[in-house]
Parts: sequence; structure tokens; C-alpha cells
Amino acid sequence: MRASAFALVLACTVITSLMPSWASAREPSASALQALDQQAGELNRVHAIIIAHDGGIVHERHQGGPGLATPTNIKSLSKTVLAAITGAAIEDGIIDSTEQPLADLLGELPGGIDPRVNDITVAHLLALQAGLERTSGNHYGAWVASRNWVNDALTRPFVDEPGGRMLYSTGTSHLLSAALTQASGESTHALAQRLLGGPLDIAIPAWPKDPQGIYFGGNDMLLSPRALVAVGELYRNDGIANGRRILPEDWVEASWTPRGYSPWTGDGYGYGWFITTLAEVPVVYGRGYGGQALYVIPEREMTIVITSDPTPPSPGGQFQRQLHQLVVGLLEAQE
Repeated sequence: MRASAFALVLACTVITSLMPSWASAREPSASALQALDQQAGELNRVHAIIIAHDGGIVHERHQGGPGLATPTNIKSLSKTVLAAITGAAIEDGIIDSTEQPLADLLGELPGGIDPRVNDITVAHLLALQAGLERTSGNHYGAWVASRNWVNDALTRPFVDEPGGRMLYSTGTSHLLSAALTQASGESTHALAQRLLGGPLDIAIPAWPKDPQGIYFGGNDMLLSPRALVAVGELYRNDGIANGRRILPEDWVEASWTPRGYSPWTGDGYGYGWFITTLAEVPVVYGRGYGGQALYVIPEREMTIVITSDPTPPSPGGQFQRQLHQLVVGLLEAQE
């Protein structure tokens, strides 16, 4: 009992430290940014880095690939953006809440489906806790080659209960895109443009769709590095942009509350965001294949975007750790 109470207090402390604060943090120094550029220059895959502090971009580096204002494939970092679209859809009244069942939103389900599908909620999709067998990893090729991505994902066997452990699966995110489309009568792209693109004044071009015309949920979205800064700043400012509430109240806190944990890194995972600590500072981040990353560090009033070459072969987890080290260096220099 005493251990449980301590864990609860610790979790609340971490969440509170992630939330926006009025305390002023120092801007990264010129020497710290110079060191960052030197380290980034040694990582050939990295295309661009942008540092924003206290709402303004203070540093940009472009060393290859699309330009800083040019949309680029952000791979699975799309899951973080899709979570933002979902939050905006709740604020807009399209979805009732994160507790709304997926089945209610989709309407028609494949025949002979496991009845546990009815227990899957929007929250489970956001946190990758649907319980269904993963479509990522070794299953990915067969899933995207299927005739109906939604039905394929829904009819996979359950390997855990809905709300159980985190199962990293793009099929789960794609179910969220399908739910948004069915509930709104608009495409996920149209929602992205209306609910995020317009309010944030960023371009969100069309991206690939499944055989039924549903925009790919959780992969292959196209956003520029500067557009990603705007998404990060939206969260750092508790869902408000240009004086307008885009995401529901408490959405950021809910998104940055760990609901499961990555089996590869041990980092927490909320609604589209990983939760970790770098240089003893609470950090949340989204990531995508090949080195796409969006970091938000509320304690330091910083948003950091890194884009990299998204083409195979994958540089693996080691490259993500190298990106983490870029952030660590910046945080340590800012102390």
C-alpha cells in the first residue's frame, strides 16, 4: 500500500513537471547551439534541426533533404500528429470523448468478429492498447498488401485485453483514422487541414490512402520541420494556439500520462507521445522511422524538431539514442 502511494505521488510529480509553466528558462547559448551543429554534422542521416524557445524559433540547421519549410515524410511520427487531430476532433464535437467505443464510431464491423472489439475505445487506439495482434514489424508487409486494411486489423487475434500492454501497431492507428472518417463524414486529411492546418497556419498535404480511400493512420504524413514545431508548441501551450483552444482542456496532461511502456526502451507511452527523462529533465517525444523526432521540454520552454533520411535501411534504435544525445547535450549546456 505504501509503495503504491509512493508510485502515485511520483507519477503526479512527473506529470506536473511536464505541464506548461510560467517559470522562465534560459535560451540555449550560442556555444551550445554550435556544439549541437557539430554533433549533428557527424550524423549523415540527419536532414534538419529546429530549436524553438519560449514560442520563437532560435536556431535552424539544414544539412540535406527537403528544406525547413518543405513537407517531408515523417513516418510514424504521424501517430503524434494523428493524436492531435483526434484531440481537436473531440474539441470540435465529432467524437464524444476518449472513452467512446471504436464500434460506435465505425458503425459496421466485419462478420464473425471477436466480441472484445466492442470493448476497444478511442483511448485504447491512441495509447496503442487495442489488444489486437500487431500489424507492424514482421506483419507489416502482409497487412499493407491486404485488400482491406481496416478489416484485416480488426480480425486479427487478440494477444491481450483492450487496455492491456502497449502493442506498437500502425494498424491500431489506422483504425483511429477510419473512425475519424466515419464519425465526421470527412477524410482524415480534410480534418487535419480544418482542425490543425488552418488554426496553426501550417500546410498538411495529402498523404497515402488505403484501398478503401482512408488516409493512412499513423504513417507517411507529410509535414515540414517548421510545421512540426507548431504542433509541438500547441502541446507546450496546453492546446492553445493564437489565443484559440484547439485541443480539449486536460488533453495535454492526459496525452503525457503513461498508459503503457515501450518493450524496447522502457519509455512510457500516452496518447501518441513517449514519456522519458533526458539529462534529469522530463521530456516527451514522438518518433518515426529513420530518425524523425519531435521533442517537447516544458521545463526548458523548448520544442525541438529533427528530420532525417526516411529511406531504408533503418538505422535502428541506436540512431534514436544518438538523437537523444543531441537533446541531452543541449539540456546540459542550458543548466
